[in-house]
Amino acid sequence: VQLQAFGGGLVQPGGSLRLSCAASGRIGSLDDMGWYRQAPGKQRELVASITSGRSTTYADSVKGRFTISRDNAKNTVYLQMNTLKPEDTAVYYCNAEVRPLFFSTRSAYWGQGTQVTVSS
Repeated sequence: VQLQAFGGGLVQPGGSLRLSCAASGRIGSLDDMGWYRQAPGKQRELVASITSGRSTTYADSVKGRFTISRDNAKNTVYLQMNTLKPEDTAVYYCNAEVRPLFFSTRSAYWGQGTQVTVSS
């Protein structure tokens, strides 16, 4: 099972970016999915998560600006980021709880990270 993230880049304050992360491989079931971020010198933190039933959770710092969604048919999770601020600058990682095909237990998988830089 692999997760591959796309969509990072450089954007001016107030701008928008959309991240996507696709899971591939021998997937039996794809449960909770989410986005984390890690800024230089800081711990990795949860940005947003979404369950298989599409219930969502957001960090207080991004509520009202970021929207997480998923396409279960494509095994993909998205993060729409609007009104970006310099403090949103970080490496963003996607995460998914996956039960691989023919396995009975779930494990956490991580994408490779994508850099988001908000700067004028």
